[in-house]
Parts: sequence; structure tokens; C-alpha cells
Amino acid sequence: MNSLIIFVLLIALMLTGMPISISLGLTVLTFLFTMTNVPIESVALKLFTGIEKFEIMAIPFFILAGNFLTHGGVARRMIRFATAMVGHWHGGLGLAGVVACALFAAISGSSPATVIAIGSILMPAMINAGFPKRFGAGIITTSGALGILIPPSIVMVMYAVATNTSVGALFLAGVMPGLVLATMLGLTTWWRARKNNYPRLPTASWRERFLAFKDSFWGLFLIVVVMGGIYTGIFTPTEAAAMAAVYAFIVAVFVYKDLSLKKVPKVLLDSANMSAMLLYIITNAVLFSFIMANENIPQHLAQWLLDMGFGSVIFLLAVNLLLLMAGNVMEPSSIVLIMAPILFPVASKLGIDPVHFGIMMTVNMEVGMCHPPVGLNLYVASGITKMGITELTVAVWPWLLTMLVFLVLVTYWPPLSLWLPHAFGMI
Repeated sequence: MNSLIIFVLLIALMLTGMPISISLGLTVLTFLFTMTNVPIESVALKLFTGIEKFEIMAIPFFILAGNFLTHGGVARRMIRFATAMVGHWHGGLGLAGVVACALFAAISGSSPATVIAIGSILMPAMINAGFPKRFGAGIITTSGALGILIPPSIVMVMYAVATNTSVGALFLAGVMPGLVLATMLGLTTWWRARKNNYPRLPTASWRERFLAFKDSFWGLFLIVVVMGGIYTGIFTPTEAAAMAAVYAFIVAVFVYKDLSLKKVPKVLLDSANMSAMLLYIITNAVLFSFIMANENIPQHLAQWLLDMGFGSVIFLLAVNLLLLMAGNVMEPSSIVLIMAPILFPVASKLGIDPVHFGIMMTVNMEVGMCHPPVGLNLYVASGITKMGITELTVAVWPWLLTMLVFLVLVTYWPPLSLWLPHAFGMI
């Protein structure tokens, strides 16, 4: 009964249009003051200890690095490199968009940032080349979602904070699924372009490809700095995030010189605003998790599932449906921070690997970002393409169906996520 009251109250507050973070906070305080004997001092203590984790520091640093790169001309150079490599195939510019999104995802950690950085440059080029606006919008909206699956990923850091799972293992586990999904999205793009006879670019010479790679090298090298630094043991994921921010600043301001020093304060302010918003959500979600644990709700749920005889197959299907429904009303950060502490103990009791479960949740978040009513990528893409949400929703369907097929694959074939961490001895 208590758990039902908590969720009904939370949903009722969200339906009023109240921000998720405030809805969480009010739900917790109302429940504490009216239905429990938990001392209010322990709540204040939990507020501070909940965000005291070292891993949380990675979030503002990755946001800052992504903002420096978004404003620093890195995306334009990556698009040029991707176009030189795959532009001569059917739907060349569209394929280049998928490749460029995958490359930018490997240095930004954010899906909306990937959509903005790649989409704002690629969409006008595709329209000028004769591609339908819907085709380009569908590619950018869905391929931009790779930003939270290909490491580094802010959503993975949040899952790690919520469940005490290794950030390094999660990052490594996201590599293979990210490459597979990028390939599947690329194949969907190629097939539709071939079917409709969309334009192709002239084949680039090897010299042109080398020059494009040379021009984008400093941006691409950030992948080596972050991932190489983590897995050679030079620094932790949090320290890697700080290094990424410093490196991105140097590349954007002093190497490429696309970002003037006058604009740096604005980038810092934008990053601080976004970080503060996420940290506020984390703080309230920590309180919500505290209430869940205090009422033993995850344990009761796990026991009920076991008593009903449900195995991991049915549980994973139910989790996917629950997360996809949650994606209709909440954005990824809130979903992970609310759902992970509830579902994670159940998954553990059923013998599901925590890293595999984290990747599955991340893929669900990707899908949620590409469909209405609160899909962040849709709104970002709408601003770039000047298309309505309804028209964009129709445009993304072929790629969204591809993502749903991939979700089934990653859910029921754990080796796709776990092979690389096992090979590196991370799990």
C-alpha cells in the first residue's frame, strides 16, 4: 500500500506539469512527514551523502567537454572525414551522418549535444544535395541517440551512481553494442537510399581521405585520451572526464581556434546550468531511493516475482515495457535514477549481470529520446529542421523500428555487452 501511495503521488505531481526533480522532492517530503517516523535530520544527511560520490564529478566534466567540442568546430571536421569515407555509397551524406554521430558520441557523452553538433551542419548540406528533409531528420534524430550508448556516457555514469556498478566496466560494455547499433542504423539508411535512388557523392581519393582524417585527428584523439587513459589505469573515469574537459578546451581554443576566449565564459555558464539541473535531479532521486529502501519495496518486488515463478526472460521483457512507457513521460536521467534502485536488486536476485542490465537500460533510454511526447532528440531536431514533432515522429519510424530490434538483441544476448569487459578482466 505504501509503495502504491508513493507512485500515485509522484505521477499525480508530474501530471500537473511540475518538473521531475521537484515532483520527486515533494513526494519524498510528503511521505516522510505523514506516513513514517524517519527523523528529518537523516533526510538532510542523506541529501549530502547521496551526492558525495566521486563518480558524480564526472557528469559536469563530460558536459563541459561536450560543450567545448560542440562550439569548437570538431563536428564539422568529423562530418568531412565521414563523408570522405562513405559518401560514395547510396545515401552518402546520410551514411556520413550516422558515422559522424558515432564518432562525436565517442567524445561527447550526450545525445542532444550530438544531434545539435552534427545536425546543424549536416541537415542544410543534405537538403542542398537533394535529399528529402524527412530522410535527413530521421537519421540525425536516431543516430544522435548513440551519444549515450557509445562511451563516455552521462547516462551510464548515473546508472553507476544509482547501483554502485563500475563505470569503467559499463563504458567498455557500451563499445560493441554502440558499434552494432551504428551499423544497423547505417544499413537502414543505405537500404532506404538505395530503394529511393537518393544522391551519392563522388568517390574521394585516398589523399582526400587522409587530409580529412588529419584535419579531424585532434578531435578523434580525445577517444584515445579518455578510453585509453581509463583502461591503461592512468586515471579513473572521473579523472578521465576532467582530462577530457581540459583537452577539449585546448583543442577548441588553441588548436582549431574555432572558439574564441571571449566565448569561453558562456560555454562555462551553459555547462554549469546543465550540471546544476542534473545534480538537483540526482539529489532528489537519492532521497526517493532512500524511501524505497526504507520501505523495502525492491525486496518485496523481487520476492513477489520469485514467488510467482517469473524467470529472467519475463522480467527483462517487463522491464523493457516499463522503461519504454516511462520514456513517454520522463527524460533519461530521471528514469535511470528512479527505476535503477528499484529494479536492480530484482535483477541481481534473478542472476542478471549488473553491467548487462545497465546497457539494456541505456538502450531503452535511447529509444525514449526518439519518440514523443518528451523525446529530447525530437525537440532538438525540431529546432534544427524547423519540422513539427508529429512530422518528425513519422520521419524517425524506420530507424526507430531498427532500434527496437536492437533492444531485443541486446536484452536477450548478454555476450554482446559482456564480451569486451570479460576480455579486459573488468568483470
